[in-house]
Amino acid sequence: MSTSTLRLSLAWLATLLVPIVLVLASVRILMTSAFLKFEYNLPGFPPDPYGFSKAERLYWSQIALDYLLNPEGISFLGDLRFQDGSPVYNDRELGHMVDVKNVARGALRVWYAALASLAVLGVWARWGGWWTDYLTGLQRGGRLTIGLMGVIIVVVLVGFGFFFVGFHQVFFQPGTWMFLFSDTLIRLFPERFWQVAFISIGVLSLAMALGMAFLIRRPVP
Repeated sequence: MSTSTLRLSLAWLATLLVPIVLVLASVRILMTSAFLKFEYNLPGFPPDPYGFSKAERLYWSQIALDYLLNPEGISFLGDLRFQDGSPVYNDRELGHMVDVKNVARGALRVWYAALASLAVLGVWARWGGWWTDYLTGLQRGGRLTIGLMGVIIVVVLVGFGFFFVGFHQVFFQPGTWMFLFSDTLIRLFPERFWQVAFISIGVLSLAMALGMAFLIRRPVP
């Protein structure tokens, strides 16, 4: 393989890594207390018909988020009790949260690996004499992300139910992610929560991609 072919291939690798890095960076931004507060304070966010106040939703959802990010086992959630002594989560919900944690941890590992790979390529390009090709790859990656996120945002807006079901069918076993409206997970995270979450991922990724596609300046030969 010639040097020019290798550089071109590595630049295209950078292009393909960009959407992964940007989308998963957006996912990580959403896995914060700030996003929970943002969601629950949105105008028109549906109240819990079974009685959770906004403060209670914030309290219990923060613990669920902590579980996804910490190294603790499912007893972290399984030991939780309401004031009347009843468990916060039933067995089906706990099983699903184990699955969600596995997916979340896998996604974060992919993000770290993609981010590290993009950084290594950048250092290599800077010192290897193919910096312009690398920047071109980043710009292409930004444009690719813009296209992908544009499609996803439209799909979420016009057919969220179809998208939501498809997403769960890809990442979870059939039937393990369906719950009663009275279950805690649905009371904390109704469909509206996830619709806003996916739109937010699309918008954040789109904003970063626009910057990458149009603000990066390649050196003038």
